[in-house]
Amino acid sequence: MAETTSENLSQIERDAVKARAKELREQAKAGKNREAGLKQIQDAIDKLDGLDKQISTALRDLVLDVAPHLMPKTYYGFVAFANADGKVVVFHQPASKFKTRYGTISFDDQAHLDDGDVWPVSYAVLAWNDEIEAKFRELVKTAAS
Repeated sequence: MAETTSENLSQIERDAVKARAKELREQAKAGKNREAGLKQIQDAIDKLDGLDKQISTALRDLVLDVAPHLMPKTYYGFVAFANADGKVVVFHQPASKFKTRYGTISFDDQAHLDDGDVWPVSYAVLAWNDEIEAKFRELVKTAAS
C-alpha cells in the first residue's frame, strides 16, 4: 500500500498534482503551438521504458496519422491529444506512472464514442500489435470526428 500524507494522498499522487500544475503553466506559455506540444509529448515518452514507451510512441504516431487536427499535449505527464478547445480527447496512462499492473488508453468525454446508454472509454493495454493498432485506429478516428 502506498504511503499516504495527512491529506490522504499518496506521495505519487502529490507529485502528480505538482507536475500537473507545472505542466499547465508551461502549456499556458506555449499556447496552441503544435511544435511545443510535440516536444512535450516526446519529453514524456523519453522518460518511459519498455511497453509504456512502446504504447505511448505508437499512440502518438497513430493519432498524428488518423487525426492530425488533434493538438498534442501532455496531461498529468501522459501523452495526450486535445480538440481545438484544448479539451483532451485521448491519452495514454502508463503503468509506471502510478505503479499499476497495466497501462490504459483512455478517452475523455470530448470523444465521440457514444453508443447507447453505456460504452467503454478506457482500455487496459498489455501489448501492441497490428490487431490492437487497428482497434485504436478506429476508436481514435471515431473519437476525433
